[in-house]
Amino acid sequence: MASLESEAGSKSSNEIKQRARKNRTKKKKTKNGAFRYLPKFRCFSLKSETTDGSFDMDMEVEDEAGRGMNPTHLVIMVNGLIGSAEDWRYAATQFVERYPEDVVVHFCTAGSECNCSTLTFDGVDVMGERLAEEVKSVIKRHPSVQKISFVGHSLGGLIARYAIGRLYERDTTRELSLENGECRGNGFEDPSPEQKAKSKIAGLEPVNFITSATPHLGSWGHKQVPVFCGFQILEKAAASTSWCLGRTGRHLFLTDRDKGKPPLLLQMLYDSEDLKFLSALKSFRRHVAYANVHYDHLVGWSTSSIRRKKELPKLKHLSRDNKYPHIVNEDMINTASTQEEVALEDNVNIDFEEEMIRGLTKVSWERIDVSFSGSRQKYLAHNTIQVKTYCIHSDGADVIQHMVDNFRI
Repeated sequence: MASLESEAGSKSSNEIKQRARKNRTKKKKTKNGAFRYLPKFRCFSLKSETTDGSFDMDMEVEDEAGRGMNPTHLVIMVNGLIGSAEDWRYAATQFVERYPEDVVVHFCTAGSECNCSTLTFDGVDVMGERLAEEVKSVIKRHPSVQKISFVGHSLGGLIARYAIGRLYERDTTRELSLENGECRGNGFEDPSPEQKAKSKIAGLEPVNFITSATPHLGSWGHKQVPVFCGFQILEKAAASTSWCLGRTGRHLFLTDRDKGKPPLLLQMLYDSEDLKFLSALKSFRRHVAYANVHYDHLVGWSTSSIRRKKELPKLKHLSRDNKYPHIVNEDMINTASTQEEVALEDNVNIDFEEEMIRGLTKVSWERIDVSFSGSRQKYLAHNTIQVKTYCIHSDGADVIQHMVDNFRI
């Protein structure tokens, strides 16, 4: 894979880094200028301090008079295990600089007012509920927002998937008007697809659902955690000791059996009476999964890109993009169309992994494969893909740039 590193790619990567450094310097000089951090929640392990000594998690652009721009698009960024709000600062900055009049970014630690450090061991469901409540409070602070998108890193992607199931709503006003006798001509109006009830997330139009290095298929067996090197004895040992990570560990290793129910990650493939996981996911216009090809020791390529092992692209067929040197493959295939083909295959064992793949690919995903091969930061791939700390993970800047450039407003 080292041969994939081209001179053009290196030049493009350097340009992105230089632009990012320039932006960072500019922000340091304008303490009372363009960017506003709204003081709200105060119990994070890494706090962002403003000039007045308060703490915040919202980022938006103000005009010279200090007034907000009335953004219409709310972007929720969610961290994973033992994460920090600071981990999203670089990405959040790129979004508000690119779309200054359109977006307000709320970046949080696993979606909780006080989800810091080991509190991320509380479980995907508990943190998902907290995130749902936090999203509601953010919307109240920004009454101008009309659309919503989610960006989740690692475990944060699973937490976001749970939260949208809680926040899912259907606009039934159209259905009620028809039932009450709205008509046209000589009979009742037959609504067009555009006129039918629309899905909402917390009352907003869902647009982008983006994950990076997220273990969508869990961490149970199947070589989903590269650090175990595929040794079954290590995978089984990890599963048996998953309690060390609290309920979150049991959810990731699919060892939870609360009240005889299936593992939570399997429940999150379907709609239940009060949680509409599948309908919520389908309501988004775009579904994007960024995945590390290798050097991510915590989350494997298959689980983060929602693919079967046999579906992973051959390494020799990967090639770098000159503009985004660490993007090596973009798979825009409508995965929902492959369901019938898979169903017709003979001797397919329906295990947990297969059930999750079939459930998640009922919606179409854009799969973006990332490789840091040849980079000095390659062994930090899990955090580099997010640019967790710029001075340590700066090689992921082009991945964030790709995310920003392709973001649907």
